Formats: sequence, structure tokens, C-alpha cells
Amino acid sequence: MSEVKTPAIKTPASIAAVYGLFFGLIMILEFMLSYTLNIDPLENPAVGWVMNLLNYLFLPFVFIMLACNAYKKYNNGFISFGQCIKAGVTTAFLAALAYGVFYFVFTLIFPEFIDEAMDKVARVTMRNSPDLTQEQLDMSLSWVRKFMEPMLTIPFTLVMYTIIGLIHSFIVGAIVKKDQPQFN
Repeated sequence: MSEVKTPAIKTPASIAAVYGLFFGLIMILEFMLSYTLNIDPLENPAVGWVMNLLNYLFLPFVFIMLACNAYKKYNNGFISFGQCIKAGVTTAFLAALAYGVFYFVFTLIFPEFIDEAMDKVARVTMRNSPDLTQEQLDMSLSWVRKFMEPMLTIPFTLVMYTIIGLIHSFIVGAIVKKDQPQFN
């Protein structure tokens, strides 16, 4: 007797997971390229602007749009606003989680990374604010160092990208939402 297998029902979050992981992979590749090629957004503000626009505006919007459209296609052309929110937040959260795990492993493999980055931050801070006292500089750098440590960076990144994903989800949801008609 053969067993009939019913296809698994996909949720907005399960479809969005793939897009979130791709988004996270792109952020990881971007980090690796900038690290390998020694392209520093602190030393080159134009690079910083481009990276910020990509990571906080363009890429989240694109991947959330792709995730919502993929679910809409799977769901016979329908997606509710709530489903867009689920897909978008999942996409952004998983991207941040992938990046956070990578960052944790990277700082384990290259523990000197944080010290090198702190040296760059100190140089740029002194160049941009030469009137800072040593005490002010030390206090500023201590805060920067805290936010570079993986145990604070990972949760902060997760919260930040979840909020970014929520904002983008509202926008994408307003664009792609198509409710299924209700028959009485």
C-alpha cells in the first residue's frame, strides 16, 4: 500500500528564510571584501555611505520584496499585510542572525580584528575632533569597543535589523498586499 504524501504547507516565514539567508550571505561577502581589500568606511566616507545605503535601505527592501512576492506567487497571487510583515521581519532577522554568527566566528579566528578596528577609530576620531581630551577619547573608544564585542554586537544587530525589517515590511506590504476575497 503506497502512502500518499501531502505537500508541506509553506508559511510566509518559511519562504522568507531563504531570502534572509541570501541577504545575510551578501552582508558577509561585503564584509569579507572590505576586510580583504582593506576598504575602510571610516577612512573613506563615500564607501561608508554606499555600504549604509545598501545594508539599511536597498538590500532589506529588495529581499523583503522578493520574499513577499515569492509567498504571494505560492499563495495563488494573494498575500495579506500581516503575511508581508511576517515575511519581512523573518527575512531581516535571519540575515542579521547569519551575519551575527559569521561575525562571532570571524572574531574568534581573527581576534586582532577588534584591536585593529579600534586603532582606526581612534585615528579617525582624533583627526575629526582634535580638541578632544584624552579622557573624552578614552571614554568614546570604550563605548565603541563594547559595541564591537560579539556578545553585544549580535543582539544589537538582531534588534536593529528586526526593526529595519518591520519598517520595510510596512512599505512592501502596502505595495504588494492583495487579500483573498471572502465569500459568504
